[in-house]
Amino acid sequence: MYLVIIIVFLLLSFTISSISDYLNAKNLKENLPEEFVGYYDEEKYKKSQNYLKDRTKFSFLSSLTSLIISIVFILVGGFNYVDLFARSFGFGEIVTGLIFVAVLYLLLEITGIPFSAYNTFVIEEKYGFNKTTVKTFVSDIIKNLILMAVIGLPIFAVIVMFFAKYGSLAWIYASVTVILFELLITFIAPVFIMPLFNKYVPLEDGELKTELEKYAKEQDFKMKGLYKMDGSKRSTKTNAFFAGFGKFRRIVLFDTLIAKHTTQELVSVLAHEMGHYKKGHIHKFMIMSFINTIIIFFLLSLFIGNEGLFAAFKMQHISVYGALIFFGFLYTPISMFLSILQNVISRKYEYEADRYSVTTYKNPKAMVEALKKLSVDNLSNLTPHKMKVFMEYSHPPVLDRIKAIRNINIED
Repeated sequence: MYLVIIIVFLLLSFTISSISDYLNAKNLKENLPEEFVGYYDEEKYKKSQNYLKDRTKFSFLSSLTSLIISIVFILVGGFNYVDLFARSFGFGEIVTGLIFVAVLYLLLEITGIPFSAYNTFVIEEKYGFNKTTVKTFVSDIIKNLILMAVIGLPIFAVIVMFFAKYGSLAWIYASVTVILFELLITFIAPVFIMPLFNKYVPLEDGELKTELEKYAKEQDFKMKGLYKMDGSKRSTKTNAFFAGFGKFRRIVLFDTLIAKHTTQELVSVLAHEMGHYKKGHIHKFMIMSFINTIIIFFLLSLFIGNEGLFAAFKMQHISVYGALIFFGFLYTPISMFLSILQNVISRKYEYEADRYSVTTYKNPKAMVEALKKLSVDNLSNLTPHKMKVFMEYSHPPVLDRIKAIRNINIED
């Protein structure tokens, strides 16, 4: 029964995603929306549509391959072979579990490398985005493996220990531990983890820094500093984000973003990001994440030692670490539902952050210009299908955002 349920979940997830992608590609409009006349020329607009088509085909093939590998791996007892290998060293539950999950992670990484490389060096290269060298590509893989070993495995070991020793209370201990860890990562990531992948330097003195600091002071927005990131190391795409909390917050601008936007546009974009903090969106999402963590571990506690679940994966031995992995397959539909719900809330928050930017900085034209340039620079899809938006979009389509901004009274 569990085997049937798991395979149905995998097939259903793949089918829904594929239908969404298909409808999205079919929804492309030949004529350029009037709002973008003068921003997209005919050739570049056609290029953005071809980019979407190529990414859709690639996504389908990579997802189909992943689906086939997953189902075959389950049916031939691949998890059991990995478990027997882990047990062959003769260690206890926790160390055996670490070997088990480490081997699975390595297998996952290895099977994903060809797809990641194709996406980076073929698709992104074809459309002029890629700046990643082979050296950087390999370096990123190695760094991710090290982070998994240094951070991921110890957390996994602690969770296994809780469920092995504390029975019915284990899900509570595990939830608290993971939540505290997530809070810790929020503070240490900007200082220790993110610099492993990119170079961050303080934003140089000048008009942009002056205007950003002036606006932040007007909004009583405390922060650690303004930084520029070498996003051009990997791609020509543009972005900006915040990292950290409270007075430890950092504003980070991609060097590619700074190069392509005016000071007013950049302040508008950062005002939008500040709006997320001022409106409490970040904290609300963290609370939702914590609630999701609690739900996961509570439901997981109901399946620890479930013989039927282990039989579905052809396992000869029942283990806590195995239950942690296998439960993830059962959690698929819940995860999909929560992801859709989170995206619905996120799109609402994006409108609120846009309103905050426009009503505080009082320059709706700059915000609209920034959105248009971001869309053109990243070859964004201007006319996504409603199903694709509902299922996967954390931000509203750009035309909807622009329309909403034009209707804002800046005196509100």
